[in-house]
Amino acid sequence: MPAFPIVDAHVHLWNPDTFVIPWLAGNPMLDHRYLLNDFHAHSETVALDSFVYVEVGVDATFALAEARFAATLAEVDPRLRAIVAFAPVEHGLRGRGYLDALVATSPLVKGVRRMLQSEADATICLNENFVRGVQLLADYNLSFDICITQEQLTPVIELVRRCPETRFMLDHIAKPGIKSGMLDPWREQIAELADLPNVFCKISGLITEADHADWSPADLAPYVEHVLAVFGEDRVAYGGDWPVSLLASSYPRWVAALDNLTAHLPEAARRKLWVENAQQFYRLEDVYPDEAVEAITLA
Repeated sequence: MPAFPIVDAHVHLWNPDTFVIPWLAGNPMLDHRYLLNDFHAHSETVALDSFVYVEVGVDATFALAEARFAATLAEVDPRLRAIVAFAPVEHGLRGRGYLDALVATSPLVKGVRRMLQSEADATICLNENFVRGVQLLADYNLSFDICITQEQLTPVIELVRRCPETRFMLDHIAKPGIKSGMLDPWREQIAELADLPNVFCKISGLITEADHADWSPADLAPYVEHVLAVFGEDRVAYGGDWPVSLLASSYPRWVAALDNLTAHLPEAARRKLWVENAQQFYRLEDVYPDEAVEAITLA
């Protein structure tokens, strides 16, 4: 394990009894409550300084309520220091009213995510209104989390080129086919994306793209090495992707695996990966007092 408290740049918390979360249906592992007390139990052996709440794919009618829900969690656990919320960026400039309401929800809202991975045609992200909506985020000092599969990288690279003032975080290294050992064309595409200076990369979600029942750090090594090589030490951040990661691993096992794969890095580079880059990208200013929370529970 890292020898210092870490920042987790990608944590989900949800209650399907409260919000409609369509993609959970039929998934016996994930289709139930995962709240703060559960996360604390699963991560208690890992020294955690702070974490980022990332939207969970609720039905869009629940999206603003989800952001408010995340803000209430931060009142219970002050280690939750940023929220990446859903926003319907495809509406372009007409999305201003939504973004006004979103940022008014909480000062912890630091970014948005509008998932593309489930789109049959990822070129939707190059529609004029979609591009304008992503460009608009810069006016609100909001970043954009990119959640895609490897096959969707080409149009997303073009989207980033068209939005030079917006800061992007690539989630889950674009979900390459780790289980099959697929490296190309992912390597070339990731290098092309990394050439754009306004993109960071979250080293997260690798284990759920590997063989859930039989993965090892060696299976992940070529992907971690390549991301570190092309993005450099200043634009990578650790993400746990809990509880989705439970499909393939316990929380401590994933932390230990990545720690092993990056043990060769200089101490300064390790601190950037595990702490400082996420702090910088998501602007993890202290909004709530940094004091011990004696009883962390939420029904």
